[in-house]
Amino acid sequence: MFDLSGRTALVTGAGQNAGAGIARALATQGAAVAVNDLVAERAEAVAKEVTAAGGTAVPVAFDVTDLDGVHDGVDRARALLGRHLDILVHNAGIAADFGQGHFRTLDPSRWRAPVEINLFGAMNCVSAVIDEMCEAGWGRIVQISSGSARTGSAHGLSLYGAAKSGVEGFVRHISQEVAPLGVTANTLALGLQANAAGDSNADIAARIPTRRLGTPEDVGAAVVYLASAEAAWMTGQTLNLNGGSVTY
Repeated sequence: MFDLSGRTALVTGAGQNAGAGIARALATQGAAVAVNDLVAERAEAVAKEVTAAGGTAVPVAFDVTDLDGVHDGVDRARALLGRHLDILVHNAGIAADFGQGHFRTLDPSRWRAPVEINLFGAMNCVSAVIDEMCEAGWGRIVQISSGSARTGSAHGLSLYGAAKSGVEGFVRHISQEVAPLGVTANTLALGLQANAAGDSNADIAARIPTRRLGTPEDVGAAVVYLASAEAAWMTGQTLNLNGGSVTY
């Protein structure tokens, strides 16, 4: 079950944290993984880690907000792995300027970056892989999102939440367009991850029903399911992975 042998995957933002966990999990299940990151050294380090553990991985650094760069990167991944990509996991989502702050305090020059990486980044990546998935009659698109897309917060996340809301809508519509062609598209909305909590880990974890924060391994396991043949009837959905902190 959940065997990905013979499949190829591209994971964006995979040079650290949840993205690295996703790359490791897909490779453990047999997929050959193209490890993307904006920083080449991070992509190379994770690819080496996967290879050392017996998996197959290649680094492909590019900026997901650059449409031409994305298509060039996918071409490189295809050449290195020897076939088209079956699985796309768009995990990249933190812009250099995260855009955090109460909206009324933010200069309009800061509005665009979260949307570029989350919404247009997803569109760029999907555009580079979707035709070959449809032609092959099999494909998996997994978008990493956040509870911030559907749950309001007073912590200055309006730009990030708006961007994530937008990409969740995009995935729902794409799922309907490609479902008859054997391609699924789903969103995995994450609760707070341990790497993002800083010194507040213990206090935040105490408020989560499972009494802990999320890990790269948690995220990787959920993505393996969504990328698998067994998830063929799961499409157009947003699954919440948050330790039970929010239920809807």
